[in-house]
Amino acid sequence: GFVTHRRLAPGADLPALVARTIAHFAATDVVEFEWKTRGHDLPGLAPLLRAHGLVPGPEETLMVGPVDLALGESAGPVTVRRAGADGDTTLWLAEADGVLVGTGRLEVVPGTPFAGLWGGAVDPAWRHRGVYRALTAARARYARAHGVRLLHSDCLPTSRPILERAGLVAVGTTTPWVWRR
Repeated sequence: GFVTHRRLAPGADLPALVARTIAHFAATDVVEFEWKTRGHDLPGLAPLLRAHGLVPGPEETLMVGPVDLALGESAGPVTVRRAGADGDTTLWLAEADGVLVGTGRLEVVPGTPFAGLWGGAVDPAWRHRGVYRALTAARARYARAHGVRLLHSDCLPTSRPILERAGLVAVGTTTPWVWRR
């Protein structure tokens, strides 16, 4: 499961919201869910999540930028291809000599000029060879061809320099809080 929001209204009953959300997932067979907080959230949310047993993951940087700057040429000794699509989500694979060395998703946000770059992962033995950059460029080209003008991503420190070189800029932070049964 996953919990996110645009903005929590000032005066929102945060304790009740957190309790209802946990009760919802606890009543299902979900083993874990993630509650994504943002650096600009109302004060008091993070301590409530911690008090209810959610554990914070590493802080991520929210990056945004024009798709045209991220187009770049595919670099590195890999072939990047779209492996599947599910509506507005496409899965991308990077392969070297038929071996999977990296993956990533592109999720178009319907009704907006945005698409998200998610799930970027590269085999540690293949890092620093342009694999993530090639995945980013391929997803950006596909996004532009489908009318997307802006990309966004929540990234870890390992991806931030690559996304900055691709024209995305830091606009905030996010933290994944995880609840496990």
